[in-house]
Amino acid sequence: MTTNRSRRRFFGTAAAAAAWTSLGRVPGAESATRAGAETAPPLAGGSGGKLMDVKYMTFKDVHIPRTDPPEATRALRAKIEAAGITIMGGGTITIPNDPIKIKKEFEYAKNAGFPLIYVDPDPAALDTLEQMAKTYDIRVAIHNHGPENKNWPAPRDAYAAVKSRDKRLGLCIDIGHTLRTGTDPVQACRECRDRLYDMHVKDLATKTERESQVEVGRGIIDFPGLFKTLIEIGYQGQVGLEYEINAKAPLPGMIESMAYMRGVLAATTT
Repeated sequence: MTTNRSRRRFFGTAAAAAAWTSLGRVPGAESATRAGAETAPPLAGGSGGKLMDVKYMTFKDVHIPRTDPPEATRALRAKIEAAGITIMGGGTITIPNDPIKIKKEFEYAKNAGFPLIYVDPDPAALDTLEQMAKTYDIRVAIHNHGPENKNWPAPRDAYAAVKSRDKRLGLCIDIGHTLRTGTDPVQACRECRDRLYDMHVKDLATKTERESQVEVGRGIIDFPGLFKTLIEIGYQGQVGLEYEINAKAPLPGMIESMAYMRGVLAATTT
Protein backbone atom coordinates (compact mmCIF):
# COMPACT_ATOMS: atom_id res chain seq x y z
CA MET A 1 0.00 0.00 0.00
CA THR A 2 1.22 3.48 -0.79
CA THR A 3 1.98 5.72 2.19
CA ASN A 4 0.62 9.26 2.53
CA ARG A 5 4.18 10.55 2.27
CA SER A 6 4.83 8.78 -1.02
CA ARG A 7 1.52 10.06 -2.40
CA ARG A 8 2.60 13.61 -1.58
CA ARG A 9 5.88 13.03 -3.39
CA PHE A 10 3.95 11.85 -6.45
CA PHE A 11 2.76 15.39 -7.07
CA GLY A 12 4.12 18.82 -7.94
CA THR A 13 3.05 21.71 -10.12
CA ALA A 14 3.97 25.08 -11.59
CA ALA A 15 1.92 28.23 -12.08
CA ALA A 16 2.46 29.14 -15.72
CA ALA A 17 0.36 29.52 -18.82
CA ALA A 18 0.40 26.34 -20.91
CA ALA A 19 2.61 24.78 -18.26
CA TRP A 20 3.89 21.29 -17.66
CA THR A 21 2.48 20.21 -14.31
CA SER A 22 3.98 17.09 -12.87
CA LEU A 23 2.47 14.28 -10.96
CA GLY A 24 6.05 13.34 -10.20
CA ARG A 25 6.87 9.65 -10.05
CA VAL A 26 4.95 6.61 -9.04
CA PRO A 27 4.82 5.87 -5.31
CA GLY A 28 8.23 5.72 -3.67
CA ALA A 29 10.06 7.78 -6.28
CA GLU A 30 10.89 11.47 -6.56
CA SER A 31 8.41 13.98 -8.01
CA ALA A 32 9.16 16.55 -10.69
CA THR A 33 7.60 19.61 -12.28
CA ARG A 34 8.12 21.28 -15.59
CA ALA A 35 7.02 24.77 -16.56
CA GLY A 36 6.84 24.96 -20.30
CA ALA A 37 5.17 28.14 -21.47
CA GLU A 38 6.70 30.95 -23.46
CA THR A 39 5.11 33.30 -20.94
CA ALA A 40 6.30 31.41 -17.87
CA PRO A 41 8.47 33.14 -15.27
CA PRO A 42 12.12 32.00 -15.07
CA LEU A 43 11.57 29.70 -12.11
CA ALA A 44 7.87 29.02 -12.71
CA GLY A 45 6.87 29.57 -9.13
CA GLY A 46 4.86 32.34 -7.51
CA SER A 47 1.81 31.84 -5.36
CA GLY A 48 0.39 29.14 -7.62
CA GLY A 49 3.61 27.14 -7.45
CA LYS A 50 3.68 27.41 -3.66
CA LEU A 51 0.02 26.44 -3.54
CA MET A 52 0.80 23.18 -5.29
CA ASP A 53 4.16 22.57 -3.58
CA VAL A 54 6.84 22.83 -6.28
CA LYS A 55 10.03 21.04 -5.26
CA TYR A 56 11.08 19.13 -8.36
CA MET A 57 11.16 20.69 -11.82
CA THR A 58 12.09 20.15 -15.43
CA PHE A 59 12.82 23.09 -17.68
CA LYS A 60 12.40 24.44 -21.18
CA ASP A 61 14.74 26.66 -23.13
CA VAL A 62 12.65 29.68 -22.10
CA HIS A 63 13.72 29.08 -18.50
CA ILE A 64 17.34 28.05 -19.05
CA PRO A 65 18.25 29.50 -22.47
CA ARG A 66 20.37 27.27 -24.69
CA THR A 67 21.93 30.41 -26.20
CA ASP A 68 23.42 31.51 -22.88
CA PRO A 69 27.16 31.04 -22.28
CA PRO A 70 28.08 28.04 -20.11
CA GLU A 71 28.90 30.15 -17.06
CA ALA A 72 25.45 31.78 -17.17
CA THR A 73 23.77 28.38 -17.44
CA ARG A 74 25.75 27.06 -14.47
CA ALA A 75 24.93 30.18 -12.46
CA LEU A 76 21.21 29.78 -13.13
CA ARG A 77 21.43 26.12 -12.21
CA ALA A 78 23.06 27.08 -8.90
CA LYS A 79 20.30 29.62 -8.25
CA ILE A 80 17.61 27.01 -8.88
CA GLU A 81 19.28 24.46 -6.64
CA ALA A 82 19.84 27.05 -3.91
CA ALA A 83 16.08 27.66 -3.95
CA GLY A 84 15.57 24.03 -2.95
CA ILE A 85 14.49 22.82 -6.40
CA THR A 86 15.66 19.44 -7.69
CA ILE A 87 16.30 19.62 -11.44
CA MET A 88 14.86 16.56 -13.16
CA GLY A 89 15.52 17.30 -16.84
CA GLY A 90 14.81 19.56 -19.80
CA GLY A 91 13.59 19.86 -23.36
CA THR A 92 12.05 19.12 -25.76
CA ILE A 93 15.17 19.63 -27.91
CA THR A 94 15.13 19.10 -31.68
CA ILE A 95 18.20 17.03 -32.58
CA PRO A 96 19.61 17.37 -36.13
CA ASN A 97 22.01 14.91 -37.74
CA ASP A 98 24.99 17.09 -36.87
CA PRO A 99 27.56 15.77 -34.35
CA ILE A 100 28.83 19.24 -33.48
CA LYS A 101 25.35 20.53 -32.69
CA ILE A 102 24.47 17.38 -30.78
CA LYS A 103 27.58 17.73 -28.62
CA LYS A 104 26.62 21.33 -27.92
CA GLU A 105 23.17 20.22 -26.69
CA PHE A 106 24.76 17.74 -24.30
CA GLU A 107 27.15 20.37 -23.01
CA TYR A 108 24.14 22.57 -22.36
CA ALA A 109 22.37 19.72 -20.57
CA LYS A 110 25.45 19.03 -18.44
CA ASN A 111 25.83 22.68 -17.46
CA ALA A 112 22.10 22.92 -16.68
CA GLY A 113 22.22 19.82 -14.49
CA PHE A 114 19.77 17.79 -16.58
CA PRO A 115 19.91 14.04 -15.84
CA LEU A 116 17.46 13.53 -18.72
CA ILE A 117 16.59 15.40 -21.90
CA TYR A 118 13.44 15.13 -24.04
CA VAL A 119 14.28 15.04 -27.72
CA ASP A 120 12.76 15.05 -31.17
CA PRO A 121 15.70 13.63 -33.14
CA ASP A 122 16.46 13.11 -36.79
CA PRO A 123 16.53 9.29 -37.10
CA ALA A 124 19.91 9.58 -38.81
CA ALA A 125 21.27 11.19 -35.63
CA LEU A 126 20.60 8.22 -33.35
CA ASP A 127 24.12 6.76 -33.52
CA THR A 128 25.66 10.06 -32.43
CA LEU A 129 22.89 10.63 -29.90
CA GLU A 130 23.59 7.23 -28.36
CA GLN A 131 27.31 7.89 -28.16
CA MET A 132 26.80 11.28 -26.54
CA ALA A 133 24.35 9.80 -24.03
CA LYS A 134 27.08 7.35 -23.02
CA THR A 135 29.80 10.00 -22.92
CA TYR A 136 27.81 12.43 -20.77
CA ASP A 137 25.81 9.76 -18.91
CA ILE A 138 22.57 11.64 -19.58
CA ARG A 139 19.35 9.82 -20.35
CA VAL A 140 17.59 10.65 -23.61
CA ALA A 141 13.81 10.27 -24.01
CA ILE A 142 12.33 10.48 -27.50
CA HIS A 143 9.02 12.36 -27.34
CA ASN A 144 6.27 11.12 -29.68
CA HIS A 145 4.35 13.96 -31.32
CA GLY A 146 1.30 12.39 -32.95
CA PRO A 147 0.23 11.79 -36.55
CA GLU A 148 1.63 15.12 -37.77
CA ASN A 149 5.18 13.97 -36.95
CA LYS A 150 6.68 11.79 -39.67
CA ASN A 151 9.42 10.29 -37.49
CA TRP A 152 7.89 9.69 -34.06
CA PRO A 153 4.08 9.73 -34.23
CA ALA A 154 3.46 6.91 -31.71
CA PRO A 155 5.46 5.35 -28.87
CA ARG A 156 5.99 2.17 -30.87
CA ASP A 157 7.98 4.16 -33.44
CA ALA A 158 10.41 5.48 -30.85
CA TYR A 159 10.58 2.14 -29.07
CA ALA A 160 11.55 0.32 -32.25
CA ALA A 161 14.42 2.78 -32.69
CA VAL A 162 15.86 2.49 -29.17
CA LYS A 163 15.01 -0.99 -27.86
CA SER A 164 18.34 -2.48 -28.98
CA ARG A 165 20.45 0.55 -28.08
CA ASP A 166 22.14 1.68 -24.89
CA LYS A 167 19.79 1.79 -21.89
CA ARG A 168 20.25 5.55 -21.64
CA LEU A 169 17.98 5.87 -24.70
CA GLY A 170 14.26 5.58 -24.06
CA LEU A 171 10.85 7.20 -24.48
CA CYS A 172 8.76 10.05 -23.21
CA ILE A 173 5.19 8.99 -23.98
CA ASP A 174 2.76 11.82 -24.65
CA ILE A 175 -0.57 10.11 -24.04
CA GLY A 176 -2.64 12.68 -25.93
CA HIS A 177 -0.54 12.43 -29.08
CA THR A 178 -0.52 8.65 -28.62
CA LEU A 179 -4.32 8.48 -28.57
CA ARG A 180 -4.54 10.53 -31.77
CA THR A 181 -2.52 7.89 -33.63
CA GLY A 182 -5.17 5.30 -32.80
CA THR A 183 -2.96 3.76 -30.10
CA ASP A 184 -4.23 2.94 -26.60
CA PRO A 185 -1.92 4.85 -24.21
CA VAL A 186 -2.32 2.20 -21.50
CA GLN A 187 -1.26 -0.57 -23.86
CA ALA A 188 1.62 1.57 -25.15
CA CYS A 189 2.94 1.89 -21.60
CA ARG A 190 2.88 -1.87 -21.20
CA GLU A 191 4.56 -2.53 -24.52
CA CYS A 192 7.31 0.04 -23.97
CA ARG A 193 7.72 -0.35 -20.21
CA ASP A 194 11.42 -1.27 -20.25
CA ARG A 195 12.28 2.00 -22.03
CA LEU A 196 9.57 4.26 -20.61
CA TYR A 197 11.48 7.04 -18.83
CA ASP A 198 9.00 9.91 -18.83
CA MET A 199 5.36 10.74 -19.54
CA HIS A 200 3.50 13.87 -20.62
CA VAL A 201 -0.18 13.87 -19.76
CA LYS A 202 -3.23 15.62 -21.16
CA ASP A 203 -6.87 14.71 -21.67
CA LEU A 204 -8.82 14.98 -24.92
CA ALA A 205 -12.51 15.22 -25.75
CA THR A 206 -12.04 13.27 -29.01
CA LYS A 207 -9.64 10.62 -30.26
CA THR A 208 -8.38 12.59 -33.23
CA GLU A 209 -8.57 16.35 -32.67
CA ARG A 210 -5.37 17.94 -31.40
CA GLU A 211 -7.25 21.03 -30.23
CA SER A 212 -9.81 19.07 -28.20
CA GLN A 213 -7.74 19.19 -25.00
CA VAL A 214 -9.76 19.51 -21.79
CA GLU A 215 -9.05 19.43 -18.07
CA VAL A 216 -7.93 15.97 -17.00
CA GLY A 217 -10.96 13.89 -16.06
CA ARG A 218 -13.32 15.63 -18.48
CA GLY A 219 -12.09 13.76 -21.54
CA ILE A 220 -11.93 10.19 -22.77
CA ILE A 221 -8.51 8.97 -21.61
CA ASP A 222 -8.63 6.12 -19.09
CA PHE A 223 -6.65 7.55 -16.18
CA PRO A 224 -7.61 4.86 -13.64
CA GLY A 225 -6.36 2.26 -16.09
CA LEU A 226 -3.24 4.30 -16.83
CA PHE A 227 -2.27 4.79 -13.19
CA LYS A 228 -2.97 1.15 -12.36
CA THR A 229 -0.76 0.07 -15.23
CA LEU A 230 2.10 2.39 -14.25
CA ILE A 231 2.09 0.93 -10.76
CA GLU A 232 1.88 -2.64 -12.05
CA ILE A 233 4.86 -2.21 -14.40
CA GLY A 234 6.93 -0.54 -11.70
CA TYR A 235 7.24 2.75 -13.58
CA GLN A 236 9.78 5.08 -11.93
CA GLY A 237 9.60 8.10 -14.23
CA GLN A 238 7.86 11.44 -14.18
CA VAL A 239 4.13 11.84 -14.86
CA GLY A 240 3.79 15.43 -16.02
CA LEU A 241 0.60 17.31 -16.90
CA GLU A 242 0.97 19.19 -20.19
CA TYR A 243 -1.62 21.91 -19.73
CA GLU A 244 -1.93 23.93 -22.96
CA ILE A 245 -5.39 25.47 -22.64
CA ASN A 246 -6.74 28.62 -21.01
CA ALA A 247 -3.37 30.34 -21.35
CA LYS A 248 -4.60 33.60 -19.80
CA ALA A 249 -5.81 31.88 -16.63
CA PRO A 250 -4.37 28.37 -16.44
CA LEU A 251 -4.29 27.87 -12.68
CA PRO A 252 -7.93 26.78 -12.11
CA GLY A 253 -7.73 24.14 -14.81
CA MET A 254 -4.36 22.96 -13.56
CA ILE A 255 -5.68 22.65 -10.02
CA GLU A 256 -8.75 20.78 -11.26
CA SER A 257 -6.61 18.40 -13.30
CA MET A 258 -4.25 17.77 -10.42
CA ALA A 259 -7.12 17.19 -7.99
CA TYR A 260 -8.63 14.62 -10.32
CA MET A 261 -5.34 12.81 -10.72
CA ARG A 262 -4.72 12.83 -6.98
CA GLY A 263 -8.14 11.28 -6.49
CA VAL A 264 -7.46 8.60 -9.09
CA LEU A 265 -4.10 7.80 -7.55
CA ALA A 266 -5.59 7.55 -4.06
CA ALA A 267 -8.31 5.21 -5.31
CA THR A 268 -5.77 3.12 -7.23
CA THR A 269 -3.35 2.65 -4.35
CA THR A 270 -5.76 1.90 -1.51
